[in-house]
Amino acid sequence: MLPPDLPRPVCAYLYDTATLRARAASVRQSLPAGSSLLYAVKANGHPSVLETLAAVCDGLEVASGGELALALATGARRIVFGGPAKTDAELRAALDAGVLINAESVHELHRIAALAPGNPPEVVLRVNRPGSPLQGSHTMTGTPTPFGVSSLGDALSVPGVNIIGFHLHAVSNNMDGQAHAAFVRDCLSWSLSVGLPDLRVVNVGGGFGVDYLSDASMDLSPLRDIEIPPGIDLIFEPGRYLAADAGRYAAEVIDIKTTHGRTFAVLRGGTHHFRLPAAWGYSHPFTVVPVDDWPHPYPRPSVSDAEVDAVGELCTPRDVLTRGQHVAHLRAGDILVFARTGAYGWDISHHDFLRHDPPAFVIT
Repeated sequence: MLPPDLPRPVCAYLYDTATLRARAASVRQSLPAGSSLLYAVKANGHPSVLETLAAVCDGLEVASGGELALALATGARRIVFGGPAKTDAELRAALDAGVLINAESVHELHRIAALAPGNPPEVVLRVNRPGSPLQGSHTMTGTPTPFGVSSLGDALSVPGVNIIGFHLHAVSNNMDGQAHAAFVRDCLSWSLSVGLPDLRVVNVGGGFGVDYLSDASMDLSPLRDIEIPPGIDLIFEPGRYLAADAGRYAAEVIDIKTTHGRTFAVLRGGTHHFRLPAAWGYSHPFTVVPVDDWPHPYPRPSVSDAEVDAVGELCTPRDVLTRGQHVAHLRAGDILVFARTGAYGWDISHHDFLRHDPPAFVIT
């Protein structure tokens, strides 16, 4: 059901905080006892989402000064700060706030040390280890990327910082729970083998996957039996898995038209609000919410028993959310609802292109 008072034409994100809390509780039950659960703010930085997850997770993971400010405003118990291009101002703000920094390079380690002379900060070193045992949408390690260091030699000898652990996030949107558990165990074993004098943190990042073409998600249960060595804080940083199912994107059909044999449902909305289908090259499924009211004197465009492309309001043929989904009946004025849009939806989209009005945001 949609709220009855949404402004017309409908264009809205709907976020459900009860779903956020339930998913966080479910994830925590599946993680190894004693591990830490942080929410990756990049997935959805809406203040209500952050306030909800900051209260039920152990903390937040941020990747910019802007996200850091949002996280601090929630009163999160813990914050860690990653990302490959931190400015001096961002590093200084993190140090002043007592935030644990995931350092991405030898140069960044030197910069951190210079910002805190005489008081070596505790930092975690991000490492791009060879080989990537996980499959997913984005590979972060075992291949040339701007993330982390690929060798430890120079990094471990930088003066003025105290390296207390490693950040080893490897992949996004992995669907294989057994493989993920094996990856975490390997991260723990490798980190212990380095011989770091003050090893206290092993951060394995997130990467828990959801399937946008179905209701499937990665099975987290294999993670539960992982044994954490004494004195190690094993950190998980999921974003998508926590937030995706808490969001829906609703867009009203403005027009239905057929050109050159293909039928289009033209929406009040599009990829400038929900970019993920265009970015990943897939069709995001929708459901139809019928709206019987039609107050206009002219005919109502409609289509029955047909495949339609759900396209947006932008002046580009690439503004496509879904290709070729069958509909029994669809009319202008009906509403398409795209589920699983609570993560990497609005936050990664090009909002200002063509300067259309933003969607409404409805929080329950």
